[in-house]
Amino acid sequence: MLTIVKREVTKMKVILCGGGTCETVKNCPAVEINGDVVTIGEDENTCTLTLEQFNIMKEKILAGEL
Repeated sequence: MLTIVKREVTKMKVILCGGGTCETVKNCPAVEINGDVVTIGEDENTCTLTLEQFNIMKEKILAGEL
């Protein structure tokens, strides 16, 4: 028996600029979601999380725990 599961891949990038403080958009920190992987930061200063870890962190931030 073969089961086919349709899975939608999520891709999104959000640039976090502080009101004109960045020289170029390339230097701004970003949150990039690519499927089950979330990368946060800029240049070499990045953190990589699973989508599940990111959602836990997001909930803690929204709840004021972080």
